[in-house]
Formats: sequence, structure tokens, C-alpha cells
Amino acid sequence: MTFSHIFETNLLFELKTDHTSYLFRITRFGHPEHLHYGRILSDAEKEEILARDHGTFGNTILYDTEDDKYCLDNQPLEYGTEGRGDLREPSLIIRTKDGSSTLDLLYVSHTVHKGTIPMKCSLPVSYGAAETLETVYRDPVTGAELKEYYSVYPKEDVITRRCVLTNGGDEEISLRKMMSFSLDTTEKDLVWMTFGGHWANEMNLTEREIRAGTYVHSSRTGFSSSYANPGSILRKKDTNDRAGEAWGINLVYSGNHYTSVSAGPFGFTRIMSGILPENFEQNLAADESFETPEAVLCYTDQGLNDLSDRFHRFVVNHIVRGYYKGRIRPILINSWESFYFDVNEKNLAELAKTAAGLGIELFVLDDGWFKNRNDDHAGLGDYETDARKFPHGLKTVADQIRDLGMMFGIWIEPEAVNPDSDLYRAHPEYAMAEKDRKPVFGRNELHLDLTKKEVREYIKENVCRLIQDLDAEYIKWDMNRQMSVYTGEKAHAYILGLYEILEEITGRFPKLLLESCASGGNRFDLGMLCYSPQAWLSDNTDPIERQRMQRNAGYLYPVSAMGAHASASPNHQTGRVTPLSTRFHTAVFGAFGYELDLNRLSEEEREEIRAEIRFYKKYRAVFQWGRSFRLAKNEFYKIRDGIAVCAVFGSAGDNPTVYAAELEPDAEYRVSTDTEECGVFTGKDLMNGVPCGTLRKGEAFTKKDDSVVFVFEKIFTDKV
Repeated sequence: MTFSHIFETNLLFELKTDHTSYLFRITRFGHPEHLHYGRILSDAEKEEILARDHGTFGNTILYDTEDDKYCLDNQPLEYGTEGRGDLREPSLIIRTKDGSSTLDLLYVSHTVHKGTIPMKCSLPVSYGAAETLETVYRDPVTGAELKEYYSVYPKEDVITRRCVLTNGGDEEISLRKMMSFSLDTTEKDLVWMTFGGHWANEMNLTEREIRAGTYVHSSRTGFSSSYANPGSILRKKDTNDRAGEAWGINLVYSGNHYTSVSAGPFGFTRIMSGILPENFEQNLAADESFETPEAVLCYTDQGLNDLSDRFHRFVVNHIVRGYYKGRIRPILINSWESFYFDVNEKNLAELAKTAAGLGIELFVLDDGWFKNRNDDHAGLGDYETDARKFPHGLKTVADQIRDLGMMFGIWIEPEAVNPDSDLYRAHPEYAMAEKDRKPVFGRNELHLDLTKKEVREYIKENVCRLIQDLDAEYIKWDMNRQMSVYTGEKAHAYILGLYEILEEITGRFPKLLLESCASGGNRFDLGMLCYSPQAWLSDNTDPIERQRMQRNAGYLYPVSAMGAHASASPNHQTGRVTPLSTRFHTAVFGAFGYELDLNRLSEEEREEIRAEIRFYKKYRAVFQWGRSFRLAKNEFYKIRDGIAVCAVFGSAGDNPTVYAAELEPDAEYRVSTDTEECGVFTGKDLMNGVPCGTLRKGEAFTKKDDSVVFVFEKIFTDKV
């Protein structure tokens, strides 16, 4: 049984997208041999690959005496195990009661399904117009059974992989490591692009040339982490944004993760990704199963911009779901950098009135609204409004904001608790802790133990009640510390508990706009984007820093997923002074909003914001849903429906050349900025490059950290 994008002939499998091919076969002994992942091959090229003889070398171990050339250590595999001669890093490790880790997974059967196969646990999975190949392998001694799922998304050129291990024997086995995917490639001259950093310094790009040895990119913070985003890219040395081969990897997961790239001695490079195996031990009784998170794979031979475009379309079409999938996001004002904890009825009313007058659409009350929450030492875990700050109740404030024509949203941190809280005094056992050890704190808080059903029910009940009582249309879901107590399978169980909670809340309130946050980008990942269509990328709102972060995040994630705010100057994190225009021009390349006290601005500045908002509303479909391209160092370009926007950032005296992309050479484009008309240029001229000063009638940048956003609007003409 086959469908249009999954083909099988004599246990040779080809998974084809519109522009890529993934090829593997079952060997004579029953192992899945990886053959190719890349561009679509001709029949002659396939025959050449199939004819390859890997042979054996010196002291390598024969798998079976029937074949003196078959050695698993020199075989390009889809999944590697221990005990039968493959001495490379295994993809899967178990221990039996007698201490054996040997596992020989041999082909049993395969099935092709329409669509994707849902998880039995609470892990989210991609969805939509896909076809899925299910292959089944079994170990003849332990009875362990592995199911591998390959889902093919042809239009986005994405293939996802995940696995399920079932104990088909009579005795308990201990699962110590299980990757979502693994493959061995013969590709050479590879460079690994990874993204990491720390709080307020997320998404730094690191590039490593792959030579002999093993390279690891992982998180052990309990979350996907700002230290090491789970997404990464392998590219050829000569690949750039516009040309060349690249392979993208990501995980639909928000917990501890592990990706390794191992260049071995026989010309193969093993790539794998999944849950961090450190301290992991999951015991499986007879018939019990374990499911891995889904891995997302993408390939292009058209450069990194094309790889990013394919990833973006996959996220928008097959990860983000619900009411806000493909729907315009509202412009928000967040109260945090206006008042911090010092919020009350009066200052919120004044800020809301000004915000509504400027054209802002969503008012978000950040931290400080609940009882005893005057700093970060108290109150987390409780949901009772502070009556001193809000004597008429929070619902009155929310209704007043809606009367001004804005939506109302609120900040919460449901996964944490302060010891100085009613919840902790009543239920100290709800907090993560180790018996007989003094707890360790982050931001004066402890984690609530989401592995416990009663804790999950407490969070569900109180968050749902809060949303319902306030008629809240937006929630900022924060998590402000990293995990210290739980590692291994316990940390994984925590993430499963989180997904269960989010699934119920978003199911009960399908029109709720949920924005994920974890001290900024500590949980900026595909798992959270299954529930929150946008996520706060960083607590650092400095526009110069954000240009780097947003540009690098754009390798893997679409602009619509990145929460980005124009904030105060001097910036509260760095002290940098920047023009309001630069803050705006940076933040519009994200899920856009403001985060500053609008009433401290001059009337001239407020009028500038009015103009910014009018401009953004006119073109936000382009900013939010257009195709994205990285151009020169500080430019980010998006196009949709014949309209393109391009940001250029510079300093005094700069006159960079602006190179547009993907325009029609013979068409004419009306060029403007958010403040002026610039003239009419042909697509050919714009793609060949025009100095910024020429577009702006002689003026490029006039002050430090100046910026401009150009708009190219195709002039449509009627032809007889």
C-alpha cells in the first residue's frame, strides 16, 4: 500500500517531498540502512548508491559469519544499538535484569498511513496534510519492539521522525537512552550551526567545522533553555544564505534535549537528537511503552534563506494551531517596564487611556497584580487579587480597558511558588524538593511539582477560573527559574505534565492568545509553539541586541512566533540610548508591541507612535506572514502579495547598499518608508542594489543607531 509521497519496492523506501528525497532500505539481515537524504536523485544515481560496498576493516566485528563483509560499525544505519558490533554512539540503550545492553532490532513490517499518528502520552505532534510511514523492528531475545514513524510534509519539504519502544518480553527492562531520530550520512565538509547564550543574551550563533570526534549541543536546565536552543543546522562549508546545501534539525519538545554529530573513522557522520540521556532511566514492564518527542528534519540545496523559509512554513502550517493560526496578532502594550510591581487602578487606567488613543489593541497587565506581590519574594502560587492595589477588583479594570476598545490580557507564572504564599503554607508538598536537603532558589521561587496530579489540577482550576472571571483574551505564561532538583526521566515527566495542563487550558478557551515566556527565551521551542502561537524571545528589549537575536532566531522560527516590544530609552537592560524609530523598526519584525510608560513621552513622541501604528497596521500582514530573507548584515526582508518590507540599521555616516530579493525584474515598485515617499524603481534595479541614501533622496543615516524600513509596493498595471 503506497501513497503519492512514500514509495516502497523490495524493502527499499523513498520518502519524497516536492524538492527532497529520503532513501533507506532493509538489509539482508533486517537492519535499516540509511542511503540518502538530500535532493531528488535520478534512477542512475540511486543505482550507484545501492551498489556501494562498505566492506570490513581489520579488527571490526562481523555481524554474522554468513557474510564476511557485513559489519554494523561500517554500515550507515537509521538507528544504532549496542552489542552486535556497532561501536559508535548508540541511539537507544536498554538494560535487562541480567545487566545486558545488547539490542538487535530487526525488521518486522511496515505500514503507510494518511496523516500523522497521535501520541498516546501528552507530547504534542505536528499535524496536517502529511503521510506517515510506520516501520516495526523487534529484538529476538528481549522481545523489545521499536516503531519508527516518518511523516512527510511535501510542500514544506519537511520529514519528521519519532519512535515508540514497547517491552514485548516478560521481564522488566530499563530504558536509559532513546533518541527521536538518528541517521548516518556520508556527507563531507560539514559546518554545524547552533544557537545559545544565556538570560538576556539568547540566540547567539556558533559555527563548528565537523572533523573527527563527537560534538554535542544539549540542555540540562530542565527546559529547552536559552543556553542551547534545540534547533540547529548542518551546512556545507561553501553554503551561504543564497546558495548551497543545508540540513535543519529541531525537536517538538520543551525539556532537556541532546543533539550530537559524530564523525567516525569510516567516512560516516552520525547525527542524532532527542531527550537528554544523562541520568535518564525509565523502567518498562511487560507491554509498557515509551514515546519520544518528534524530530523535524528539513533539507535544501538553495541556501540558508530557503531552509529558513521551509521551516517557517512548517511552523505556521503544522505546529501552530487553533484560533490564531494564520490570524493577525494584535498590537499590545505591556505594563512591566512602565511600573514593574507598582501597578494599581490609577496608573493602569492612565496608561490604558493613552494606549487606546494611540491605536494599541491589547492591554497586558504584567506581574504585581496579586496579593502581597510587591516584589519577587512573595505571592507566587496564589491567584487572589491585591485589594489594596485594586479595591474595585481586577474585573472592573479589565472591563474599563475593554470599554476603551482594547482587549485585556494578564501575566501569570503558574509553575512556580514562593514560600511566602498561602499555597506553600497550605501545601509545601506541592513544591519540588529533595528530602532532608535545604531547597535551592531561583528568583526566590521553587517549582511546583507538575509530575503530581493534584498540582496539575490546582493549576488548571485556578488558571481557568482566572481567565473566565476576567474574560481574559490573552495570557502571558511565564517561568522564571531553571530546574535543579529533577533530572532524567523526572524532568521529562514534568514536561509531560506541563503539556497536559496547556492542552486543557487551550482546549477550554480556544480563542485565547497564549504567549509563552520563560525568563525570555529559556523555553523558545516548537513544543511551546504548539500551544502558544508566539513566544517571548528575550527579556532584553535593546533594539541593537534584539536585531541579532531576531535575525538568528529567524534561521529556525518565523517572525510571527517572536514576541518583540519597542521599549524605553535608555534601555532598562543595557542602558543604551536609541531613537524611537529604531526601537520600532526592530520590534515590527516580531509579534509586535510596546513596553514603556507612554505617559512619560512627549506629545511629539506619542504622535510618532501614532504614525508607527498606522504604518504597521497597513503592512502587518507582510511583517507577520510574509516570506523572510536575510540580506546584508543588519537587514531582514519579507515579501507577501507583491509588497516587501526591508529593515536597514546603521550609524552616522553609513550609506549601505540595499539589495532586495525575489522581486519581479521587469515590474515597477513604489518605494517608501514609514515617513516619506522615495520614488519608483524597477525590480531589477532594487535587486542589483541601490544605496540607502539614493532611495531616501540623498539622506542615509543622520544619527547613531538610526534605522529605516523600506516598503516596496509592486505597481500593478492593466494590460489589454
